[in-house]
Amino acid sequence: MMFDFLKRFHTDPARLPQTVERDPLRYEKEKTIAQSSNVRKRLALAKDPRTHQEILFYLAKEDPDPAVRLAVARNMSTPVQASPMLAGDGSEDVRMALARRLVTLLPELGKETHSQLYAFAVQAFATLALDEVLKIRIALSSALRDHAAAPPAVVGQLAKDVEREVSEPILRYCVVLSDDILLDILSTHPASWAVQAIAGRAQVSGIVSQAVIDADDVPAGKILLKNAGADIGEGLLQDIVEKARVYSEWQGPIAMRKNLPAAAARALAEFADASVRDVLLEREDFDQQTIDEIAGVVKRRLAFAQELIPGESVADHVARLEKKRKLNEEAVADALGMRDKDFVVHAVARLARAQPETVESVFRMRKARPVVALCWRAGLSMRFALRLQQEMALVPPKELLYPRDGTDYPMTDEELRWQLEFLGFKAA
Repeated sequence: MMFDFLKRFHTDPARLPQTVERDPLRYEKEKTIAQSSNVRKRLALAKDPRTHQEILFYLAKEDPDPAVRLAVARNMSTPVQASPMLAGDGSEDVRMALARRLVTLLPELGKETHSQLYAFAVQAFATLALDEVLKIRIALSSALRDHAAAPPAVVGQLAKDVEREVSEPILRYCVVLSDDILLDILSTHPASWAVQAIAGRAQVSGIVSQAVIDADDVPAGKILLKNAGADIGEGLLQDIVEKARVYSEWQGPIAMRKNLPAAAARALAEFADASVRDVLLEREDFDQQTIDEIAGVVKRRLAFAQELIPGESVADHVARLEKKRKLNEEAVADALGMRDKDFVVHAVARLARAQPETVESVFRMRKARPVVALCWRAGLSMRFALRLQQEMALVPPKELLYPRDGTDYPMTDEELRWQLEFLGFKAA
């Protein structure tokens, strides 16, 4: 029954109640019927579009029979001023019928000439948006989600509803919903589906796109990156590339974003898998230098793979590279890009003059400072220390330590030494 109701929401012609010309004799007759105990006659009166509006208002407020009040709610001559009363009616059917009728009237009510009537409708909508019966809120949400004249305050209330069936359609489709409401929901709503619904809107502003990425919801970020209507500026794309070191699901979609800066593409190529690098190489919007640099990364990875000797242990491989003076940050970066984490652990251990078990324990802490101190001891750059925080230690994004001024270590030498002593490293 509710689905039939939803189908009819947009099919009935919308028209405002027309004032019935006063007929004194008929008015007195209607008044007598409205106050009588004859339910059949009261019901006929409630259904008749010629009934005086004052009488319909009286029936909406005073009639004890829900069937009569339902007929009033459906009657296109019932004055909009009766809507707030009907919205609080004890009958679920009456409230549902009112919601249907008000939605059909919205295009007309939204005009300036009907501002007073619009206020009555908004008051009724606000009551219905808080209705204790879930199916009424679901029906209202489904009807208003595509309505350009929907009252902002009402859709804002529906967007914050605790029930997914109510809020999700509004979050996903409603164009009236303001960025302020979306940002508030993104900062307070714990559910992943809410972030994903916002990420999939037809148009997502830059500030909302930033908030979606800041939520660190992997499926939502993927939806946003695939959304052609999402405003994702170059600065945010750079941030997304950094997060994509951890959130590998973002690598493919970001490689296909039309406005991906060349610098971000080069950074992505350093750690993305082969299929993503192929996407980057096939793009026609990068200059030759960028393509050459991405191709250079591919060649390095192939060379790294070709250096492997069947049956050779990771420790022996690292020792062999060290002997050939090829054990450096570039080699570790290539291994990290190829997801060879055993090599990364052994290589960092050799560079830091530590045991692989010690390095593994540092990564297992999932803390930024120990990883940064370890990289400093190993002679690795702070930018690479950020990668190891993200990809090896899986440090939460909000706890990452970033390079100062783009390249420098953010901790003093004294702080770094203290951190190493705390980890059990002897002075160099």
